[in-house]
Amino acid sequence: MARTSTSAIRRVRVEPAGAHFASAFALPLAGLPRRTAEEWARTTFEDTPALLRALLRAGWSGVLGLRLGPRVSARHVIGWRTVVSGPDRIAVEARAPSLTVRNVVTVDAVRLLWATYVNFEGRSGRMLWSLAAPVHHLAVPLLLGRAVRRTA
Repeated sequence: MARTSTSAIRRVRVEPAGAHFASAFALPLAGLPRRTAEEWARTTFEDTPALLRALLRAGWSGVLGLRLGPRVSARHVIGWRTVVSGPDRIAVEARAPSLTVRNVVTVDAVRLLWATYVNFEGRSGRMLWSLAAPVHHLAVPLLLGRAVRRTA
């Protein structure tokens, strides 16, 4: 069976579904073990070195102002509150005074789709996300690639 390469992670277009901003990355699942959406989300965010987890949380809470829950919880993924959960889809959300961010992980037989939706509360949210988006677009594929290597 062919192995999925981390270079196969691609940015794809996703409909904003009412959000002010939306972006997504697709990961082909060929050659990878079957996992639920929650397992992928947890591996991507939580199965990382402690320093990286601390940096992620510091950026989310310290820079974006997102209010995170407990680091370790059945109802949270690294502090992001689970708002939808099923074997093929999980949505985690965090809110700040100026924006709300939702990450949705969907898996099917052939691919994983990691979509991020952001709603702004005024100009400050839009400005804040415009600074964070380039980091987000680097971080998500790197974290997914790391999860692939840990899973394979």
